[in-house]
Formats: sequence, structure tokens, C-alpha cells
Amino acid sequence: MLSTLKRSRPMLWLVLALPALWIGLRWSITPDQYGYGHAIGDSGDWAAWLLMATLAVTPLRLAFRRSGWTLWLMRRRRDIGVASFAYAALHTAVYLVRKGSPEYVLAESTTPYMLAGWAALALFVPLALTSNDVSVRKMKRGWKRLHRLVYPAAILTFLHWVWSAFDPTTAWIHTGILAAIEIVRIALQRAQRVT
Repeated sequence: MLSTLKRSRPMLWLVLALPALWIGLRWSITPDQYGYGHAIGDSGDWAAWLLMATLAVTPLRLAFRRSGWTLWLMRRRRDIGVASFAYAALHTAVYLVRKGSPEYVLAESTTPYMLAGWAALALFVPLALTSNDVSVRKMKRGWKRLHRLVYPAAILTFLHWVWSAFDPTTAWIHTGILAAIEIVRIALQRAQRVT
């Protein structure tokens, strides 16, 4: 299975889709027990976890240059990033279905946590749309510049999580992990420039 996953992009996407299938299955079979709160929470968690995984690829590659698994991660980083966006889109869809009315959505849109969430989603849209080989070839250096938007988008994502959580402890822990990933990335890149 592991060797198939390493070689097959469709297999990777099947694995990445399993949590979404589980969320949908649980919500449809046991709506009273699972419900909106779990669906929106779980979809948001997966969006954030996959975003952290995407951002962790560069420091892992810098730290373990000779390892084949980090090369595989580099080649699949865009897939993981697009999956993160897909879970963010699912998170948004669950929210919109629950609200059921543009008036309710607009009424909440000016709160800080919703502004942060909508801004993060807006930044992720062009990243997801250009996460393909054709865009990389056509945009050349501009592609890398555009994809630096992932950093402010990540900050906005985690602000949305902290500000919207009933108990923000878990969100703060994940924010700390994200900060650690970025500190390690910056330190390793600086060390590489010096050597």
C-alpha cells in the first residue's frame, strides 16, 4: 500500500479524501449525534492540519536533504496544499448551508473571526487555482512570488481558528506548532545561505 501511495497520485488523493468521506458519512447517518458543530470543526481541523503539513515540507527537505521521503513530499506538496484548500472549502460550505441565508452570512461577516476566515479563503483561491504544472511553467518566477501568499493566509487561518473557538487552547497549541515550523524553516534557510 505504501509503495502504491508513493507512486500513485490518485491513491494519494483517495487517502486525502477519506476524512471528508468520514465527515459526510457520520453527518448523514447520525445527524443528531454528529451534527453541524462536529462537521464544521472537523473540516476546519483537517484544513489546518494539511496546511501545516504543506508548510512543514520545506524545513523537512532542508533538514533531511538526502532522504527519498522528503523528495516525495516536495513532489506532492501542491497536492497536500490543494487538499487543505478543499477542506477549507468544505468548512465554508458547511457554514453556508447551516446559515441558509445571505442575510445571516452578511450579518456575521464583519466580526473579526469571520473577516479573518474570509480573507484567508480569498488568498487561498488563487493558490489552489495555480497549483498545477501548467501554471508553474507559464508563470515561472511569478508562481513562486504568488505562492508566498500562503504565509499571510496561514496567519489569517489560525487567527480565525483562535477567535472562533469556544475553547481556544487547541487552536493556540496548533498556532505554536505553525510558528515552530516557520522558525525552523527560516533558521535552516539562513544556515544554508551561510554555508
